Amino acid sequence: SHRRLELQARDDMAPLQKDARFNDKNGTGETDAEDGKAQGEGGGNLTACRSIIFENPVNLLLLVVPVAMYATFAKWSESAIFGLNFVAILPLAGILGAVTELLAQSVGDTLGGLLNATFGNAVEMILAVFYLRKGPSQIDVVQGSLLGSILSNLLLVLGMCFMCGGAKFHVQTYNANGARLQAALLLLSVLALVMPSLASMTTRHHGPETDLWISRGAAIILGIIYIMYLYFQLGTHPEAFVSEHADEEEVTMGPKCAIFLLVIVTLLVAYCSDGLVDSMEGMIERCGISRSFIGVILLPIVGNAAEHATAVTVAMKDKMDLSLGVALGSSAQIALFVVPFTVLVGWAMDVPMSLKFQPVKTGIMLLTVLIVGNAISDGESNWLEGAMLLAAYFLVGVTFWFID
Repeated sequence: SHRRLELQARDDMAPLQKDARFNDKNGTGETDAEDGKAQGEGGGNLTACRSIIFENPVNLLLLVVPVAMYATFAKWSESAIFGLNFVAILPLAGILGAVTELLAQSVGDTLGGLLNATFGNAVEMILAVFYLRKGPSQIDVVQGSLLGSILSNLLLVLGMCFMCGGAKFHVQTYNANGARLQAALLLLSVLALVMPSLASMTTRHHGPETDLWISRGAAIILGIIYIMYLYFQLGTHPEAFVSEHADEEEVTMGPKCAIFLLVIVTLLVAYCSDGLVDSMEGMIERCGISRSFIGVILLPIVGNAAEHATAVTVAMKDKMDLSLGVALGSSAQIALFVVPFTVLVGWAMDVPMSLKFQPVKTGIMLLTVLIVGNAISDGESNWLEGAMLLAAYFLVGVTFWFID
């Protein structure tokens, strides 16, 4: 009987002793809490990796990555190298963007915004650097790819979002204030593209050197405006960019894991980009595709395909603020950050990269921004507006198919 009471008392005290140990460790060593935190972080990293890799069907193309790398190493035909690396970069770009988003969530709004600006457009920036390494002969391709990235976001992506969302919902609404502000920023970038061309019409114009210094000055000004835009978006006026997805459960990843993945994927993108750039000339000669079509239409697809699929998917869930954040936000980042970046990198590499685009490219950019600005000004969208934007993109594609 006494033994039975002793065992019963020990059993009754076990929960209290466990709580005491937990409380003591919280007060001193916090061993249990730290172990739980470590396990939770590891589980979160694994869940985030699964989400990034397996939830996007585009990532099936990851199987092409080792083939593309071997093709570049073994020096297969230039058309095969170009095609394989083109396909390989598609999923890598999506993973790069997704990991950047997760890393941005873990470091705060300000640093997160800078990370999104830098790595969110890493594919476009890497391709631009590799093309500029080839010298002045590739400047038109760089200019075309930057223009094409903006056009594909404004016309193809936004048009698909409006059309697919409008096919499911009669009318969709979004925050018009943030959309109008981004359209105004795009108009400012068009002004920067027009200035070198206008300067060449003056009697005091002194040739390409003047265009170059005007472009460099404009690049610095656009970069400053972009920093101010980040501060406006993240600091003083975040309500202008409110999105409906804030109440959804977010996937999280630890910063160490995110940085590790970011480095690995960036290196893979760089290797595939090198093969893509080196094989482009042979691709042009063999297939007869114009240089302008590759720059304006094909190369932007490489860096934006996964992002485009995400924008259309959320539009079909009636989350138009998020869709416009992808389409207009990415266009503003390219116009105000990536374009100045390429000019300044060209300056550092002694390559005369300027903002003096061909008149047809500048004209198309201006008309595109005006059309999109008019379409988004009312804060509502429907499928017909999407069809019109898609028609404009197809007109641009037809134009650049026939001109070089």
